[in-house]
Amino acid sequence: MRHSLIRAGYQVHIAEDGEQALTSACSDNPDIILLDMILPKVSGPDVLARLKQNPATAHIPVIVLTGLSKKNEQKLKILGATAFMEKSELADDPVALLVAIKAILKPESGNGEGFQPAQVAGREHAVSAR
Repeated sequence: MRHSLIRAGYQVHIAEDGEQALTSACSDNPDIILLDMILPKVSGPDVLARLKQNPATAHIPVIVLTGLSKKNEQKLKILGATAFMEKSELADDPVALLVAIKAILKPESGNGEGFQPAQVAGREHAVSAR
C-alpha cells in the first residue's frame, strides 16, 4: 500500500504505534490520516477519539483501514472517522483507497495547490498529499 501511495505522488509517513501517531499528527498537521485499528501502546479507536477531541487535529480527515468487519463502521464514524475501508476489500480493489483519498483531499481552490504534507498514522499505513 505504501508503495502504491508513493507512486501516486503522495508523501508517506509512518507511525509505529498509537502514541507516535498522536505526536506526529500534532506536530506535522497532515492532510489526511490512514489509521489502522490494531496498534501497540494506544489502540486505533483511542487514537481516533483523541485526534477528534484535540482542536489541533480535529479537522484532519481520518480513513480507518481495518480487518474489522463492517459492523464496526458506524461506531468508528461516530468517533469521527471520515471513511471506513476493510483491508480485505482493498486487496480486491487497491485503487479504491486512492479514489477515496482523492475525493477527501479535493483542493478547495480547484488548482491542487496549497496542500501541506500529510501523514498516515498506523503501523503499516501512512499517507500525505504533496
